Amino acid sequence: MQNKKIITMQDISCYGQCSITVALPILSAYGFETAILPSAILSTHTAGFKDFFVHDLSDDLPKIISHWKKEGIKYDVLYSGYLGDNRHFEYLLDIKKNLMNKDSLFVIDPVMGDHGKLYPAFGRDYVKHMKAILKEADIILPNLTEACFLANKEYKEEYDEAYIKDIIAGLKNVGAKTVVLTGVSYEKGKTGVVIDDGKYQYYCHDKINTSFHGTGDVYSSSFIGMYLKTNDLFYSAKCAADFVVECIKKTIGDDSHLYGVKFESLLADFVSKH
Repeated sequence: MQNKKIITMQDISCYGQCSITVALPILSAYGFETAILPSAILSTHTAGFKDFFVHDLSDDLPKIISHWKKEGIKYDVLYSGYLGDNRHFEYLLDIKKNLMNKDSLFVIDPVMGDHGKLYPAFGRDYVKHMKAILKEADIILPNLTEACFLANKEYKEEYDEAYIKDIIAGLKNVGAKTVVLTGVSYEKGKTGVVIDDGKYQYYCHDKINTSFHGTGDVYSSSFIGMYLKTNDLFYSAKCAADFVVECIKKTIGDDSHLYGVKFESLLADFVSKH
């Protein structure tokens, strides 16, 4: 799937490694032309910074989309991340219907929560809109919290494989086709990714007991880049997980770097080896 054009819709944090600031360099490093549709511009991301500036671009997005239509611009891959406004779901559907080439790929990272809770900006109405658009996507990339909200399942810290399979069944019931579920841990000290496209697979790796902002965006962007390169779901999920682990290890110990992971210095070597 070389020479594919990607459009990613999410916010821009001018400082801080998340969303478009992560997606654009990673997807470009994999060799894919990537356009952006920014849902908002922030001076910094929202974790660890105070009094950050936010400019919502929701009213401007239809004008950008309209211009693309007039210019006859088409894309091969639609990738959505953090959105933040219920109107954005309508814009995604407009893009999918009017700006995508035949046999295009639609990937949703339903960014809206972690550790069993929704992010402060989101409520149940947002979950309802996200759930409604899942059936339009070819692949969804939720973490466990997001999957539980979308599948209407109870979030648990301790669970077994039957619990995860029940969540995936719930996602399939609301229209999800292929699920790549991150943060799945069946044993202490381990975590991993479940891939289900009709066949259930699990990739397990060591768990690093620390967290950094934006690792979900690094994962999703790496997964998409690798999947477009190889068309192999399991291998792409595995490689993206391995890359995130490498990025975390690279960042641990630098107390001045608390706003993301140091993916840039590792990216070229990782892509070339895979």
